[in-house]
Amino acid sequence: MDIIHINPGDNVVVALRDISSGETVTVDGISVTAKEAVSRGHKIAIKDIKKDDNIIKYGVPIAHATADIAAGSWVHTHNAATNLSEKSDYRYDHKSYELPAPVKATFNGYLRKDGSVGIRNEIWVLPIVGCVNDVAKALVRENQDIVKRNVEGLYSFSHPFGCSQLGDDLENTKKILCALAKHPNAGAVLCVALGCENLTLDKFKEGLGDYDSDRIKFLVCQNETDEFAAGRKLLEELASYAGSFERTPLPADKLIIGMKCGGSDGLSGITANPTVGRFSDLLCASGGTTILTEVPEMFGAENILFSRCKDDEVFKKAVNMANNFKKYFTSHGQTVYENPSPGNKAGGITTLEDKSCGCIQKSGSAQIQDVLNYGSSVKKKGLNLLYGPGNDLVSATALTAAGAQLILFTTGRGTPFGAPAPTVKISSNTALSKKKSGWIDFNAGAVADGEITLDEAGRNLFDLVIKKASGEKTLSELHDFRDISIFKDGVVL
Repeated sequence: MDIIHINPGDNVVVALRDISSGETVTVDGISVTAKEAVSRGHKIAIKDIKKDDNIIKYGVPIAHATADIAAGSWVHTHNAATNLSEKSDYRYDHKSYELPAPVKATFNGYLRKDGSVGIRNEIWVLPIVGCVNDVAKALVRENQDIVKRNVEGLYSFSHPFGCSQLGDDLENTKKILCALAKHPNAGAVLCVALGCENLTLDKFKEGLGDYDSDRIKFLVCQNETDEFAAGRKLLEELASYAGSFERTPLPADKLIIGMKCGGSDGLSGITANPTVGRFSDLLCASGGTTILTEVPEMFGAENILFSRCKDDEVFKKAVNMANNFKKYFTSHGQTVYENPSPGNKAGGITTLEDKSCGCIQKSGSAQIQDVLNYGSSVKKKGLNLLYGPGNDLVSATALTAAGAQLILFTTGRGTPFGAPAPTVKISSNTALSKKKSGWIDFNAGAVADGEITLDEAGRNLFDLVIKKASGEKTLSELHDFRDISIFKDGVVL
């Protein structure tokens, strides 16, 4: 195919390849002659659109025309603008869709003593405060010899926080770090403190609640004459504990998978994101759990998404999540709808509505079972929404903290980063998968190429997730790309 007409009611089509000026392309009985060159992922008007009339894509308005647009014209930021404002009218129009048949599948994971399940058996060194980042890095660098038996790696996660923070910022830091300390992908964890930080060890342990003292240990650098020798001793103890775990066959309903996007293009909402949506429906139908975040990238499509809340209580939590994030923007004097990045726009995404209608494709058609606050963990199986920003590192860290054992990351532009949890990169177009084969784990661009259907792509992705959950490394893991970032909204002392 050269172009795609996503919904019968759309007045635009999307180019699946670069279209030359004067070239005539056809799909579903619709022929259009391009009045100018149109790049892959960008929109072409298939009928005359008058100034102020809506641009329709995905069957819904994604912008309005800022000038008369003739059929065959390129439709983008030069002649279209958002319809959004800071205020939205949320209404609960409940919709329910049939899910696919469950998939009987197992993966080889690690069953922890508390009943949680991990897909890796690593040792994590977590700085409680940024002042000890280099100590944590040195402990990892100098003790790689403990990575043996069933221990699959020794890693540290640097961040700048834990001191000179107040209020919600300090609480967010505590929540995220405590959640990571309890993440089942870590067979054991060494928490490294300085000794004089705002996030005191007592506060941190309070945030942890009940924990296994054989699995989580603490190093306070100011209390030690030689923090490296003391750290070595603790890491040896932790390696002995973590090494006792073995992979065992577990049902797919034990999987918790995070879903997000970054560097999206005009094909992301057509190929990669709905592929993840098909995966999500398969996993939810099979008793598993998925988590969708990036709240500001939902703006414009909230009513479509929120209509799948399982009941009025969950709907109210979803509305509260959206409104709180809008308050976050407006409290800083920012608009809520200027979201598409320069890369998004270059790839064909015109407005936030355009981006959001693509974003929510990742959620498939399952009912939303719960809405999670930032730093909270999943409690209900099925599809969950999580409060978090669009920033890739912050939202991927939040997904990991919420319990995601693995993250599906769709992209039309490409990115090398990896979260603390294994991160599967899914390209929206085949050109990206070929150009950045060292980044991309799965090519959803095959859908646009006509090689497979979305249902087939979703099942292929499901099979890949089972392999990755059973121990096969993602490309970001092979490159040792792993980072955390913590949400900040306040002053620094």
